[in-house]
This record gives sequence, structure tokens and C-alpha cells, in this order.
Amino acid sequence: MPAATKKSATAEKLLQAAVGAVPGGASRPGQEAMVAAIDKAIRDREHLLVQAGTGTGKSLAYLTPSLLVDGPVVVSTATLALQNQLVEHDLPRLAAAVEPVLGRKPTFAVLKGRHHYLCVAKMEHADEEEPTDTLFDDAPPKATQWLGEAGRLGKQIQRLQAWAEKTTTGDRDELDPGVDDTAWRQVSMPARDCVGAQRCPYGPECFAEASRARAREADIVVTNHSLLAVDMLAERHIVPPHKLLIIDEAHELADRVSSASQAELTPDAIERSSRRARTLIPPAVAESLAEAADALTVGLAETPAGRITSGLPELLQQAVTLIESATRAGLTAIGDVKGDDPDPVRKQQAKAALDDLNDTAQRLLEESDFDVAWVEKSDTGSGRRALVVAPLSVAGTLAQGLYSDRTVVATSATLTLGGRFDTVARSLGLPTAAATPSADPQSPASGDGWTSLDVGSPFDYPRQGILYVAAHLPRPQMSGLPAAAGEELVKLVEALGGRTLGLFSSRRAATQAAELLRARTDLPILLQGEESLPVLVRRFKEDKASCLFGVMSLWQGVDVPGDACQLVVIDRLPFPRPDEPLAAARAAAVDASGGSGFSSVSVPIAAVRLAQGVGRLIRSTGDKGVVAVLDSRLETARGYGAFLRKSLPPFWYTTRPDVALGALQRLSGK
Repeated sequence: MPAATKKSATAEKLLQAAVGAVPGGASRPGQEAMVAAIDKAIRDREHLLVQAGTGTGKSLAYLTPSLLVDGPVVVSTATLALQNQLVEHDLPRLAAAVEPVLGRKPTFAVLKGRHHYLCVAKMEHADEEEPTDTLFDDAPPKATQWLGEAGRLGKQIQRLQAWAEKTTTGDRDELDPGVDDTAWRQVSMPARDCVGAQRCPYGPECFAEASRARAREADIVVTNHSLLAVDMLAERHIVPPHKLLIIDEAHELADRVSSASQAELTPDAIERSSRRARTLIPPAVAESLAEAADALTVGLAETPAGRITSGLPELLQQAVTLIESATRAGLTAIGDVKGDDPDPVRKQQAKAALDDLNDTAQRLLEESDFDVAWVEKSDTGSGRRALVVAPLSVAGTLAQGLYSDRTVVATSATLTLGGRFDTVARSLGLPTAAATPSADPQSPASGDGWTSLDVGSPFDYPRQGILYVAAHLPRPQMSGLPAAAGEELVKLVEALGGRTLGLFSSRRAATQAAELLRARTDLPILLQGEESLPVLVRRFKEDKASCLFGVMSLWQGVDVPGDACQLVVIDRLPFPRPDEPLAAARAAAVDASGGSGFSSVSVPIAAVRLAQGVGRLIRSTGDKGVVAVLDSRLETARGYGAFLRKSLPPFWYTTRPDVALGALQRLSGK
């Protein structure tokens, strides 16, 4: 950017230009405060946590000051959907609006994982893939169905081949209509399988490499938490060097880094690796891989699902030892991948698959105190079985890898828990031991190298919504929907006449609720799992008499502004289940150190989930409604009940059923 333009352009002017380009648009106090805080953080090179409630306009608030930073600014989002929202809508409008102020039109690019792009090398051999490597691993039992699936796969690959001739980006999201994951795997290349542009005969034509080149030249690079985590953990230098990193939906980052750090062993993965490598390894090594897969199958069958607390059981120990030995022998036989190999791509794929298994086996055999291991089994008993390992905490990883040589701004609508930033700051690896104490709970929290700000929300929560806690109900005990809670649910839904989003702690509870309402009312009841989620949400928006019931993915993924959703019902506080291995292990570690695992781990998890669920009600300044929590502990539990309430928007609060029912009846027009 020219020096003269730098002096004349300010973050405030850019924001004014951006909101002025929207008919009737105007900046909001919270948005202005966020812009000023980010601008200051950039100048002071200090990390910043910003809580910005729904409706603040936080995308513009972090994008406008970013345009004054030299070199690329990286924006990381929680989901591909939000990533696309920024790239397809927010950034094009912003770029056009600020061009007169900047004297030029800022540029932007999207950066996704390599597997999101068409691989030219893989495309050349898409119709040569052996069935045992893809579709027929889980072949349907009936031959006619098996052939039908094969024919459908072939048609999808033909369509992909036609698309490959005309696409300029190779981005899967541009393929309309899309293809299923089985077909896409035939033409895409995971990062670990890639030989690199220098050794690949199709390197100059690589779509993934082209996307990285565009990112290096852009002012704003939009990526996602998963790719950011992989880039940080593997030091792959996918994300271009940058001075400012914006983390949107920052409350999800630690979980995404945990997922990227997680690894597993399954018999299917060993068998697939053996098939990929069979032309590159001696028969004896292939046989040892088969024996290792069999041993793991037996070990998983004999070990109950759940966390492994005192070392690997004997059968699993033997299986993992065999896996480590067999994969090491396979890697030795394959050797290094060289540019003059007849087929470097296939050789790299075989080596990468064995390398992943070997690393995971070694990690499990080390039995580090910093890792958690567990056995996963599908509910059916005959489906997926896996031995999984994940880090006990990623705070140290984030502390070392996230903050050096760049300013980090982390933002979300749910960064304060119990009214404080400390818990989220610790999860993100920021130092809190030296956090600045304050007698005023509303004052910003800060620590070594970071500060925080809560800009509030443009919504008038006490006037727009009621938080009703059914304190008279018995404390929930068994899983599923208790009878008393079911009766309360019927009264609430009937008072409003539909328009209800039901967020349940288990699929069993959601199903019981749907069956109860279908039996007791004539309202259309939509149940997650009976149709695709986008279809259900569309029907819920279109039919004001309908109710939509579901589980955890609905707690964050539904945005229904207006009067189509005026009642949000939560059946119980969303504490992690005792069989969630990572949460249980983290709580146990805190208990062992003399603290309270429940308070330090389970309560913060519930607070984030509850805040996300409650946040489904008010999505615009005109929304009105009731959040009903059918778990009396939110009112009666000493300590954590108040903490959870402080983590929620400041709705008008009541425990009186008649108040909630009266409000719903008025909303219904009865």
C-alpha cells in the first residue's frame, strides 16, 4: 500500500465506508469498539481476546483494521461454511466499498486442505483404482446392490473427468451437483500422500499449489481451524507468513487442534495399507501386516469400549507391538521416494499409510502421561472398532506454536465463562497466572502479552427474551427424557403452538420427545436423522407450526431468525458424558493434582455448549421468545448453577412456569 494512502486511511474510515455501502447500514457501538481494540492490538503487537455477541457485525470489525497490515492477514474460521460466507459475500462487498479510501481494491483468497482440490496426478488414474482400495472395502452384501454402487461410482468419476477439463480452481465446493466422498477420494490427494510439486510429474498443473500461490499474494487469506492446526503441528508451511492472525469462533480452536493431534489404529487401515504396498514389499512383510491386523481385531474384540487407564491390555499391547514391527519392516522395504521412480505417487501413498500406522503404534507403546488412549466401538457391535490416542491437553502446543512472530486476535460470541475470560485464555495457551486482578468483574481481563474486551451485543436481551428454568422438576437421573420433563415440554409447546427448537442431550431423549409430541399434539414434529439437516431446517423455517428436535449438532448449526423459532427447549445441562474419554481423562488429571476436575473441565464444557444452545433464540433485533431449561440444577446447584447462568446472555430470568407459559401464549396470539 502506498505510504500516502496508509496515512490517510484509518480503520474507522474503512469501517464507515464498509457499512455505508449497505442500504440503511450504520456501524454499531460494539463494532466500533472492536475495531479500535484490534487496531490498537496490531500497533502494540499484543494478543487480544474479543467477545462479540451475535449481531455485533464482528466480521467487518476484524476485516477492516486487517486491511492496514502489511502482507497477508490470515483469518481462520471454525467451519467451511463460515469460510465460504466470508469469501463469497463479506469480502467482495468490503473490497468494493473500501477501494475509494484505500486507493486500490484489496485482494483475498481462500486456503483449504489439499484434499479439497482435484489432484491432476490422481485424476489420470481415477478409473484404474482397484476396487479393494475404495468402494468394496465395505461392499453391500447383495450382488445387485454391489454392482449398482459400482455403476454409480463410475458415473460420478466420468462427471469428475468432464469437470476437470474446464475447472480453473479444482475446488470441490465449485462442483455442482457434487459427488459423494467415495468418488472424490478417487481424484483427490491427502497431504500425507502427496510427493510434492517438485517430484510430481503434474506439479506445474497442481490446483492445491496454485491456491497456495494465490494466498501468498493476497491481502486477506481465509482458512479454517483444521488446516491451521495441521499447519502448526506438522510445520508444513501451508499458511503463508503473516503478521496478524484472526481466529473467528475461537472457542472451537482447542478442540480442532485436539482432533488434528488425534491418531488411531484399525484393522481396516492396516489391511488397506498392506494392499497399497503389496507390489513394493516382500511377501513375508505383507504376511506380517495381515497377522498384525488379525491381532488388533482380537484385541479390540476382547477390550471393552472406553478409556484405557493403566497401560494397554495384554492383547492390545501384543497387537500394537506387531503393528510397529511390521510397518517398520514395510517402510524399510519401500525406501525413499525419488523423482525418477516409475510411479512416485503410488510409492508415496504406500509409504505415508505405513508411516502413519508406525507413528501411532510407537506413540501408543510409549504410554506417555501426556496422551490419552481409548477403545471406540460402534453401537451396533459389528461396525467400527478402533484404538485411539489423543493429547491430554493442547494448551502447551498452542502456547508454543500459535503466538510467536505474529499478533493473534481471537473472537467469538462465547469467550467468557462465568463472566470471565480466564478459562478460555488457558485453553488457548495464554498465560493466566499473572492475570491482572480486578474488583470489577466487568473490567477487561489480561495477562502476559494479552488483553481482552467484551463488546456486548446489539440485542436487548432482557426485553427480547426470557430464560425460564423449570426449578420445580426433579433432578434428572437416567438418560432419556424423564416423564415430568416430557409433560413440561408438552405444556410449553402447546402454549406457543409450535415454533420450537428442541436441543437434547441424547438421541434417545430427542426421539422420546418427538414421539410424545406426535402422540399428544397435531403439530408437525421434525426429528434430526429422519431427513438431512438442511432439509429439516428449511421445513422448520417455512412451517411456523413445526418443531425441530435434535442433538448436539443443532446446538451450534442452526440460524433461524424471526418468528419461526420463538421457543428453545434444552432438556438437561450439557455436561460431558462419563464415557467421553478426553474429558474424563482431563478431569481425572485435575483431580490428581488436588483440584476439582468437575469444576475445571466438565463445567466449562457445559458452559460453552449451553451458551451456544441458548444463543439459537435471539438472532436479530426483532426476535422475541423463551429459552426453557428443563434441568432444575441450573437454579438449584450451588456454585456451578450461578457460573453457568453468568455464561449466558442476560435474558429476563424466571423459575415460574406461569410466567413462561403466559409469555408463550402472548407470542402465539392466543
